[in-house]
Amino acid sequence: MSQPLSSPAEDAPDSGPASTWKARHALLRRLADVVSLPTSRINAFERSVVGDLLVEMARLATPEDRMKMAHRLAPLAELPNGLMRLLLRDDPAIAGVLIEGCAGLTDADLLSCVRDTGHDHHRCIAARRGVSEVVSEALIEAGHGDVVETLLRNTTARLSQTGIETAVALSRSQPRLCEHLLRRPELRPSGAYVMFWWSNEQDRRTILQRFAVSREVMQEVSEDIFAMAAVEGWQDPVSRKALQFIERRQRNRGAIDKSPYDSLEHAITEIEQRGMGRDSAAEIAYLSGIKPLTGAKILGDPGGEPVAILCKATGLDREYLTALWRSMKRPEKAPDGSVHPAWERVQVTFEMLAVDRAQTVLRYWNWSLTSAMTPALLKAIRDGETDTLDEYSIPERAAMMALAQDFGR
Repeated sequence: MSQPLSSPAEDAPDSGPASTWKARHALLRRLADVVSLPTSRINAFERSVVGDLLVEMARLATPEDRMKMAHRLAPLAELPNGLMRLLLRDDPAIAGVLIEGCAGLTDADLLSCVRDTGHDHHRCIAARRGVSEVVSEALIEAGHGDVVETLLRNTTARLSQTGIETAVALSRSQPRLCEHLLRRPELRPSGAYVMFWWSNEQDRRTILQRFAVSREVMQEVSEDIFAMAAVEGWQDPVSRKALQFIERRQRNRGAIDKSPYDSLEHAITEIEQRGMGRDSAAEIAYLSGIKPLTGAKILGDPGGEPVAILCKATGLDREYLTALWRSMKRPEKAPDGSVHPAWERVQVTFEMLAVDRAQTVLRYWNWSLTSAMTPALLKAIRDGETDTLDEYSIPERAAMMALAQDFGR
């Protein structure tokens, strides 16, 4: 007859390495096997009770035993909740076994793990197959750059538009994310256009090749609407703003009547002689059909590609691109006499874009950087309130991200 077990306080050994407690190791294995039995052998209540006992044992088990337990439980479609929660919050190597291999984990399980753990666990979850939109959002909001990069590289992960926009905003301070964002099918032109401002040379080219879309379909379906709006005297601000985005003409004909110059070409030729200043930059913006804030952002861009987009969108010839570049005192030659890399990029950008596509990019910038600008939004940009992005429209969010650095954020 077997002897009854004594209470832990009576005769448990006071010391000794855990690796010598063979009974513990054997019992852990057996109980893990019981939990793994099919539903035909054990019901949910029995599995839960065994799981509760395993939790208490696992708290004092060695990492090696918990690792074995994790490998044993990973294939299960249903895990006892307490045991699952314990192992998911264990060392990243142990938790990673379940995160990577357990299909039975729900979004609620993973979100709870994201909330209660740190960087290493987040990276394991980001690499998990089939990460859902809600889990992706939680990982991105945590703000770990390498975790977001892992998630963006994960082709089986699904990202919501909120998650994409948050990642785009994060890429401003971590530009290495740009190239991975550009590979995501969820990225839309609105995100790509604003990301252009802090992207490198290659990523800018990718943005223009992939996202500089034509407005031909919009122009076809709205062709008769222009006459209707004209009859109404362009009084409706909603249709006027939309039609300004769609129309083929880029330059502001009304600005020419008020300008000291006969045309945009004349202005650039004159400004080349004396150099670009604040007033002349504003004049070029008005003649080009954009607001001075947009013009300042374009002309002040260190890379120079936006200048090429401005010139192509307004129908300027290459000679005026050169004149505008010179008026800004930007280099054309490198110290060794070769073409300066920035000037070469500008010329390539000018040649690669069609007028209509360049206009799409330019008008989106003008729309997001100026039309969406309000005193409240301006204050939010200055105060760095990027955590309230959901309160704003798409162009307002684009303006917040694009202009934050200009306001010292």
